[in-house]
Amino acid sequence: MLIGPQAVFFHQGPYHSHLKKLIQSSFLPSAIKGSIHKIEGIVLNLLLIWENSDTVNTLNEMKKYSYEVAMISVFGKKLEAVEMDRLKHLYHCIEKGYNSMPLDLPGTSFKKAMKARKLLNERLRKMIEKRRGTEDHGGGLLGVLLGLKGKDQLSDSQIADNIIGVIFAAHDTTASVITWLLKYLHDHPHLLDAVKMEQEVIKCRRLETNRGITWDDTRQMPVTTRVLQETLRNASILSFTFREAVADVEIDGYFIPRGWKVLPLFRTIHYSSDFFPEPDKFDPSRFEVAPRANTFMPFGNGAHSCPGSEIAKVEMLILLHHLTTSFRQA
Repeated sequence: MLIGPQAVFFHQGPYHSHLKKLIQSSFLPSAIKGSIHKIEGIVLNLLLIWENSDTVNTLNEMKKYSYEVAMISVFGKKLEAVEMDRLKHLYHCIEKGYNSMPLDLPGTSFKKAMKARKLLNERLRKMIEKRRGTEDHGGGLLGVLLGLKGKDQLSDSQIADNIIGVIFAAHDTTASVITWLLKYLHDHPHLLDAVKMEQEVIKCRRLETNRGITWDDTRQMPVTTRVLQETLRNASILSFTFREAVADVEIDGYFIPRGWKVLPLFRTIHYSSDFFPEPDKFDPSRFEVAPRANTFMPFGNGAHSCPGSEIAKVEMLILLHHLTTSFRQA
C-alpha cells in the first residue's frame, strides 16, 4: 500500500523479469561510471559539513548521503533543493508509516504515511508528465522507464511505484551498511590503517593527474572491498527474504506444500561455521578466497536479488576513500 502495488518487489513472471532488466540497465557499470563524479560531489559537500560540526550522528548522515545518491540514480540529475526537500519530507513520512502498525486512523503514522504517499504520487506524476513532453527524458531510471515504446511502455502509476520502490530499497539498507562499516573500522584499528594505506595510494595517483575518483579506482581497492564484504556478512542488513513454494517440494526430508511461504535466513547462513570458520570474528581475510556459491548473499540471490548492488558498493567505496584520507581517528 505504501510502496505501490506495481513495484517490482511484489511480482513474479514476465512483468517482474521485464522490470528487473530495466532497473538493472540503470545500474550497469556503463551507467554507474557516468554518476561517479556526482556521487563524489555529494561526499565532498558532506565532508565540509562534518568538518564544521561538533557532533555527527552517523546513521542520520549516512541516510542523507544514500538518499541523495538514490535520487541521482533515479532521476539522472540533481533536483532543485526545494523539490529535493519536498520529496524527502514525503518519503520520510512514508518510511515512518512503513515501520508502524497499519492503523488507518487519524493521527497515526500509517494514516499520515498514506496521505504522504498520495502527495508523493501526485508530484511524481507531474515530473513524469513534464519529462514525457521532452526528447531528453533526463537519464537515470526515470529516463529508462520513460524511453519505452509500444507495448513495453509503462503507465505513470507503474513508473511512480517503481521509482518509490527503488528509493526505498536503496536508502536505509545502504545507510545501515556504511554505519556498521565505520563501526567495525573504529573497533579494528589495524584494519583502518590498512584501508587508509590503500586509499592514500589512490589519492596520490589522483593528485598527480589532478582528477577525481574513477570507476577504475574503485576496482583497485582489494583490502577495502574485503572489509566491506565482511561487514555485509557480519551485519547481514538483509537478514531474510520471503519466498513462496510454487509446487510441492521435499528438501532434506521436509515436505513443503505448494503455496506455503518459506523464509530463508541469510544471517544464519552467514554465521554458519560450516561456511565461515569462527563466524563471530570480524575477519576480512576470509574473502581472499571467494566464498562457496549460495553461502554469501548480502544482496539476496536468484531472480529477486538486488539489481542495485553494484552502485551500492561503489557508493560505499567512494565515501570510504574520502573519509579515510581526509579525517583521522580521534
